[in-house]
Amino acid sequence: MPRINRILIANRGEIAVRIIRACKEMNIETVAIFSTADRESLHVELADYAICVGSGSPKDSYLNLGRIMSTAVTLGVDAIHPGYGFLSENSRFAKMCEECKIIFIGPDSDAILNMGNKSIARALMKESGVPVIPGSDGLIHDMDEAFAIVDKIGYPVIIKASMGGGGKGMRIVSTPEELERFITQAKNEAQNAFGDSSIYIEKYITESRHVEFQILADQFGNTVHLFDRECSIQRNNQKMIEEAPSSCVSEEMREQMGKSAILAAKAINYFSAGTVEFLVDNDNNYYFIEMNTRIQVEHPTTEMVTGIDLIKEQIKVARGDKLTFTQDDVKIRGHAIECRINAEDPANNFAPCAGTITKLHLPGGNGIRIDTHIYQNYTIPVFYDSMLCKIICWGNDRDEAIGRMNTALNELVIEGIKTNTTLQKRIISHPDFRKGHISTSFVNKILG
Repeated sequence: MPRINRILIANRGEIAVRIIRACKEMNIETVAIFSTADRESLHVELADYAICVGSGSPKDSYLNLGRIMSTAVTLGVDAIHPGYGFLSENSRFAKMCEECKIIFIGPDSDAILNMGNKSIARALMKESGVPVIPGSDGLIHDMDEAFAIVDKIGYPVIIKASMGGGGKGMRIVSTPEELERFITQAKNEAQNAFGDSSIYIEKYITESRHVEFQILADQFGNTVHLFDRECSIQRNNQKMIEEAPSSCVSEEMREQMGKSAILAAKAINYFSAGTVEFLVDNDNNYYFIEMNTRIQVEHPTTEMVTGIDLIKEQIKVARGDKLTFTQDDVKIRGHAIECRINAEDPANNFAPCAGTITKLHLPGGNGIRIDTHIYQNYTIPVFYDSMLCKIICWGNDRDEAIGRMNTALNELVIEGIKTNTTLQKRIISHPDFRKGHISTSFVNKILG
């Protein structure tokens, strides 16, 4: 069994801080990488070693494969943790780690490659018996093919980039007149964002909920799910609020979806932490959307209701440990809600708000967890994701978790920049949210 004594964290912000803390608890040394714009970032201060890998632009630093791998080899790290975003689902990065005999804390490069291509993932799931949304069997090659598929499944449909993510290369089509125009737009956007213009088409489910299952698997074929998370509160396909468990999933449905999630993982011989994402329609039919082959932003909600440290488990699996628990050992205790606090101005079309935090008070109290990298007088760079912190609240039931979140949001103080805190309070306080009457279109309805 390989030993892991030193880990390089190929990321920044709150997830880098989260990984460093887990490593410290496991007596593992950490190497932080940072850009010139992140020199004063908290993860740089907390790590045992910190190396600048480039300028503020992500392509020159956090996406700079050559410099990251050179740093890893020079400092003799045993493993690299990619966090989420950046290179976390880059199969080439995982392959380079394999070739350099450095442990990649995640699945192997083949699993990342297969699940990173959404059309391939869809085909694999369909073949394995996991429910998929009606749509194209593979990529769309020309307009005639697109029109033929849409004639079969009916409008509305959604065009998706095969290598997509974060809502890029995605268009909802309601009429034949829109189809050709939106396909061209989606292909161009996908090419610019991912270097790959390939697309596919699915039936668009107008009223749906986004429910995902957390997977954990070792390298010996043992796979468990850690139950579900509700991620329906979104804007432009970007999650804002997540819950564990989902309020729309019955125990019978949870068991069925959990089995499908495990089936999806086993179909690609998956190991490490991962997430299988589903859409649920008004009739409680569920369909595979995609599998994220990394740790998720919202992983703390699962940790709060199961008591399982997902980052530590990732590291243990990567070094060759067997899971120490079975599916029967994993239980849901209570309810957890996470709000993402972003540096953005909802009143100005959610424009990013870089700048210096002049005053900061983070909430606390029973059942409240804050994952963040910010501090008073910290200057937010212009180059990266706008998320400042995650507030995670646990309660014995959903009502108590919501009550604690409401208290925490009212207690939060971030001055010097604009944030989405007021909008989050508005969502949490909305009568339909409190009743669990939500869907992926909930935020758009609130915003009008």
